[in-house]
Amino acid sequence: MPAPLIAISRRLSRAVGALSFGSPVAHTYNPLVYAAEPHERYLSRFGVGTGRILLLGMNPGPFGMAQTGVPFGEVAMVRDWMGIEGRVGRPADEHPARRVEGFALARSEVSGRRLWGWAQQRFGTAQRFFERFFVVNYCPLLFLAASGRNLTPDKVSRGEREQLLQICDASLRDVVALLDPGRVIGVGRWAEDRARAALASSPWEGPVGRVLHPSPASPAANRGWAAQAEAQLAAQGVELGP
Repeated sequence: MPAPLIAISRRLSRAVGALSFGSPVAHTYNPLVYAAEPHERYLSRFGVGTGRILLLGMNPGPFGMAQTGVPFGEVAMVRDWMGIEGRVGRPADEHPARRVEGFALARSEVSGRRLWGWAQQRFGTAQRFFERFFVVNYCPLLFLAASGRNLTPDKVSRGEREQLLQICDASLRDVVALLDPGRVIGVGRWAEDRARAALASSPWEGPVGRVLHPSPASPAANRGWAAQAEAQLAAQGVELGP
């Protein structure tokens, strides 16, 4: 029997794998399938414990979780700081301009470098960070346009998006029921909104908040993401210590 968090992840993977997507989505990657090995190592190593702060991302980026199976999974931070590696295959519908190279990818993923770099700077070791926090993505799928441009889940056509959100909402409720976090913090407004919507029908009654998304597409994040995120955490009563 898989560990409970892995079982939730596998159910989510099967459920979203049964969906199909039309325009503007031309390619869909599910790293819970082709990068299951490092993804489940991440869950096994760091996904145990209750009462922590759950940081909720949106969905995989093409140079992060799509390569490593870890949320915001910039290759060097996953491999060298978390100590996680594993076999990574290829998505069934790979875009020629967005190849999955797994841990051989040389390109850095900015959002992941910012988030995990902050965690490393603030807490030192991955173990110390994960004693206080855990990080998951709301949606496990990467969506690409025909051009190879990354599409966030809110860009999926309405009918298909409603099916996707229903599945991801249910999975988030399962994760929260299992981990019983002290609070849920969306990384970006969209993730916060989805957390509020999903958990409104959950027995869990903890606070939901938000920090700025570390994307390089955000002018605010480019003006010093870590300091702003820490200030937002402090405003929500999260004490990080010296």
